[in-house]
Amino acid sequence: MRILVLGAGGHLGGHVAERLGSLPGTRVLTGGRSAGCDVRVDLAAGSPALLAQALATAAPDAVVNCAGATGGDPVTLAEANARGPAALCAALGRALPAARLVHLGSAAEYGPGAPGERTPESAPTRPLAPYGATKLAGTVAVTSSGLDAVVLRVGNPVGPGSPRSGLPGRVAALLREAGDGPDAVVRLGDLSAYRDFVDVRDVARAVEGAVTAPGPLPPVLNVGGGRAVRVRTLVRALAGTAGFAGRVEESGAGSARSERVSWQCSDIRAARDALGWRPAYGLHDSLAALWAAVPPVPTAPRGEAAP
Repeated sequence: MRILVLGAGGHLGGHVAERLGSLPGTRVLTGGRSAGCDVRVDLAAGSPALLAQALATAAPDAVVNCAGATGGDPVTLAEANARGPAALCAALGRALPAARLVHLGSAAEYGPGAPGERTPESAPTRPLAPYGATKLAGTVAVTSSGLDAVVLRVGNPVGPGSPRSGLPGRVAALLREAGDGPDAVVRLGDLSAYRDFVDVRDVARAVEGAVTAPGPLPPVLNVGGGRAVRVRTLVRALAGTAGFAGRVEESGAGSARSERVSWQCSDIRAARDALGWRPAYGLHDSLAALWAAVPPVPTAPRGEAAP
């Protein structure tokens, strides 16, 4: 089986490519803009015709789209998260209409959830920010394409290699930089929001299930931890994992999105039924793996200042 993973150089894409590469009899091809990719494609700017040619040459049995943008201005987000999936679907329709497409969406497409409740795939989508809105546009492009496709709406990823662009990775980096003395301080914004955290390795397992499942799948499946965790709880648990002896202060500028979306929790029963999938890693396992992978702060040679 040949599987093309688009965005394999990213955090989720790297874990997905590694997981799929361990399947017997499978060859994983990487796709993206960098010279090291097996298939050079630019979903955000490439024409569907050129994309179709590249796909036809690679001839994968399945395509996993992990490409996208989590930050940037609205135009950048729209190009990566909305235009990219639409161009990919158009290209697949021309070149490989029988190939299965697994596209990574986001729980941000739902917008604010009802406190105390889990959000099913049938819930209304009402994102409040450009990121969620552009991810939703990408989902609509995939689900209306007529392809053999499924969108995995991923919760808040956490685990080894979490980038600084996301809260768990940023907090881990700040804890490492602050040191472990009792006078160390890490300043963050308001941490009262609830989020559904899911281990990146569990996301990769869900992708594996979606790629290899026989027959058609539901158009959208939630992939999350299935429980809401207060962000403050995650930060304190990560500080404990790190052995941090200082203080965490909620005195910095808070996230406008957190203020407007105070609760997110995904109902993951449909993924269990369709893929036989459920999370295998608990939050503390994820945080331990995250902290173990955080690089140490460089130390300057004696007599020299640190950069």
